[in-house]
Amino acid sequence: MRTPQPAIATPPSDTEGAMEQEPSSGQSVRTRSQHQRRKRIVQAAAALASRGGVEAMQMRTVAERAGVALGTLYRYFPSKMDLVVAVVGEEIDLLESSIERRPPSASTPAGRAVDVLMRATRGLMREPELADALIRSLILAEVETPFGDRMTGLLLRVSAGGISRDQASEEQIALAGSLSSIWVQELLEMLRGRRTYEQIQRRIEIASDRLLSDI
Repeated sequence: MRTPQPAIATPPSDTEGAMEQEPSSGQSVRTRSQHQRRKRIVQAAAALASRGGVEAMQMRTVAERAGVALGTLYRYFPSKMDLVVAVVGEEIDLLESSIERRPPSASTPAGRAVDVLMRATRGLMREPELADALIRSLILAEVETPFGDRMTGLLLRVSAGGISRDQASEEQIALAGSLSSIWVQELLEMLRGRRTYEQIQRRIEIASDRLLSDI
């Protein structure tokens, strides 16, 4: 899902203190600066995870790579898992942008869902270390993560005529959520070397046909 990122240059200094002391007229500047700083932190964490997994995402190392003080990093992300969740969120943002630019063209709900899940698989497998870090961390997560709900919502939109989670029935949400969970487990098996891409695609096709036939 991730577009290859260039090496992240370390900024000359962390300017958060100065920005927070600006008058109220500088609110938009502060907000933009904070957004850019947060994005820089998430990109630094993702770059480290893509090379060494979650173990490489040490908070001090992330702070140094992003060019922020360690205290600043903890204000944005109180724990490593919060940082992992943010990286996951960015990955889903990239997938959703891809779907908006090029919506699935299959004629059936199951076919459109397979398109989305295999597109996500190809994107993640371009950086297997990052994918492995994210999937394993999500399975062991001790904080609430957006991954399951967002993937379920995306599958509902593409397979059920653009409906949202709020508009979907309990059964529709359960079916889409089950397919999302199957995909996560299959992806983990692929990362462990127990599945090929072709095997995952076939298994996802079977699950989609069964789960989404009446969605």
